[in-house]
Amino acid sequence: MADEKMEMGEVETALVSPKIKTPPARPPNRFERVFQPCLGELVGTTLFVFIGCVSVIENVESTGRLQPALVHGLAVAVLVASMAEISGSHFNPPFTLAIFLCGGMEMNMVIPYLACQLLGGVVGAAMAKGMTSGQNFAKAHGAAFTVLQSNSQIAGALFGEVAMTCLVTLVLLLGAVNVKTKSPLVPFMVGCTVIFNILAGGDISGTCMNPARAFGPAIVSNYWAYHWVYWVGPIAGGVIAAALVRLLLGDRKIRLILK
Repeated sequence: MADEKMEMGEVETALVSPKIKTPPARPPNRFERVFQPCLGELVGTTLFVFIGCVSVIENVESTGRLQPALVHGLAVAVLVASMAEISGSHFNPPFTLAIFLCGGMEMNMVIPYLACQLLGGVVGAAMAKGMTSGQNFAKAHGAAFTVLQSNSQIAGALFGEVAMTCLVTLVLLLGAVNVKTKSPLVPFMVGCTVIFNILAGGDISGTCMNPARAFGPAIVSNYWAYHWVYWVGPIAGGVIAAALVRLLLGDRKIRLILK
């Protein structure tokens, strides 16, 4: 009787919880490997630059840097969390270069990513122009970076862009690329870093940290004064962050020396 009960129990268990064989995962097709990530970068950068430019153009003077800081940081956090599984959520040329230098992406995707980010910057800035009033747009130069007004400011602004971009890129690399320190909180971490960087350095350089964010408004408003600072500084900062991870802070898989 005991044996019969055990057999009946096994049959009932098999009927209640049958083993479902899941089909093997289908490898991503060409659209998912190449075109969808590029579209993700285009859409993500467009939305980031759009909402960031609007926050600057329509900024209430009494809030100072707080409104743009919160908008840029929260927009980064939301977009990174939303599109991380599509494109990796770079939306920033120095991020793409640093991730490539740390072995986080293939070389054949670097140029398409950069092109999509710059195009997204232009489209986002154009959308901001279409949404905001002409008076406010002209006053803010379309959210282009206008902090620098003399050559005496260049050194401090350039150093600030290098240091602040290095910081946010380092947070991204350690939180998303380096296996030893990966964190599911990386969208929040990057967003918070953007917020306090803008609050800290907004009056020194404008805290760009992203050539796509500078390029779009410069194109739309035709404002190019000291524009090169917002390319050289962020790119240098991203490369320095990648070097720190590659040489010193990365795990054994990423680190090139002292393994």
